Amino acid sequence: MTHNRRDMLSFTVAAMAATTIPAAAQEAKPKFGLIGQMLSAPGKRDELVGYLKEATGAMPGCLSYVVALDTANPEAIWITEVWDSRESHAASLKLSAVRAAIAKARPIIAGFPQHFETVPVM
Repeated sequence: MTHNRRDMLSFTVAAMAATTIPAAAQEAKPKFGLIGQMLSAPGKRDELVGYLKEATGAMPGCLSYVVALDTANPEAIWITEVWDSRESHAASLKLSAVRAAIAKARPIIAGFPQHFETVPVM
């Protein structure tokens, strides 16, 4: 397995940061993360991104919500989320703004080919 310079630098910085974080902070309740790829119907990616932007303004417990365009697939986006807990994420799906955005977006969503749950540490 080969590693590029960026991977090695990221690993080194992460290792250094882990050794300087106070023990109490390291023992805090684990965060909940999601990384997923979403596909839009042909030509509808920008519209789909717009619906996601509408719904992500005020979501209690959401520490980070990033929507990014896939550079290799013109119909794909990646969504990276960090939550203070799995429960906060579940509660967000019940918010009226989120439910409205899901209803608008559903007809132009072509699929969810990749989905990963994570435990953010930084």
